[in-house]
Amino acid sequence: MLDFPEGIEVFTVTAGEDPLRLVFLVTRTREGIIVQLLGGDKPHVGAIVLSLPRPSRSVPGERRTTTTVLPLYGHQDDEVARPVAEELARRSGQPVVVVAGIHIDQASTADIEKIKLYTQEGLRLLLQNFF
Repeated sequence: MLDFPEGIEVFTVTAGEDPLRLVFLVTRTREGIIVQLLGGDKPHVGAIVLSLPRPSRSVPGERRTTTTVLPLYGHQDDEVARPVAEELARRSGQPVVVVAGIHIDQASTADIEKIKLYTQEGLRLLLQNFF
């Protein structure tokens, strides 16, 4: 096991079944959260999403996010990275970066829908167990 300095926590969550299984590798610090969301045949860097929490302008006491999305050309990994980053930022009140890379050779529409469901399952597990 790695020995991290005080204020750094690292944990993982998995969701789904092979070959569509997703791995969430999370680093939580006192000042922000970094998530690597990987899976499929060729895990890679396909999109980077940064979500910054902020107070809602229209609903007092509610937290919203300002989000920046950087997808690699031709990649759609931001479609799963963005909701993860935004929800974690809203819930934690901290900046969140998600680096996502999920590739399935010859993915069907059903595969893509399962990946989206597994992403939500992983997010639910993260929130339930660590936030």
